[in-house]
Amino acid sequence: MFDDDDTPQDFEELPLSVDIDRPAVERLVTELLLALGEDPSRQGLRRTPERVARMYSELLAGYRSDPAAVVNGAVFDISYDEMVIVRDIEFYSLCEHHLLPFMGRAHVAYLPSGRVIGLSKIPRIVDLYARRLQVQERLTRQIADFLNEVLQPRGVAVVVEALHLCTMMRGVKKHDARMTTSAMHGAFRSSLATRQEFLDNISRGASPMRF
Repeated sequence: MFDDDDTPQDFEELPLSVDIDRPAVERLVTELLLALGEDPSRQGLRRTPERVARMYSELLAGYRSDPAAVVNGAVFDISYDEMVIVRDIEFYSLCEHHLLPFMGRAHVAYLPSGRVIGLSKIPRIVDLYARRLQVQERLTRQIADFLNEVLQPRGVAVVVEALHLCTMMRGVKKHDARMTTSAMHGAFRSSLATRQEFLDNISRGASPMRF
């Protein structure tokens, strides 16, 4: 296992927040509160615009993060050609249609072709793309495409399972409905046996998502 966490000075972390136009966000949140019939000057709401601006700076940090900088050289030459799987990667994102959260787990696998990536980098890549206004289908494809580009492996597979508050709190109000998306490259797309091995591995011992 190659994990780079023992040398944090050598690798760039995903920033916890990014610079956004906070005064503009605060002004717009104030206008929204007024439009909703609220009083932004009452005690409980006085600092809400400021809090919301700070929140979006953190939740949307992926826009200002360079995926290559997150990897930052943590790709190692090694003679290993069996499947590598990182499963049950927890993530949180924002649906771009309603600005409501969706959250779930990502399962990522690749078949090395002479190179492997540091273990902690895969969850960071998931976080980087999740911390944007997203749709689950695009998120799944972006993770797979980036790993395929960086590693040039014999195959990449990504499966994402998520619960969406936009279908739980509003609209159809289906609390237990969850969405599953997948993206496959190389052997995972062309070989049924390879794909099935991956799916069997991520389903083995899987527990229900609870958030």
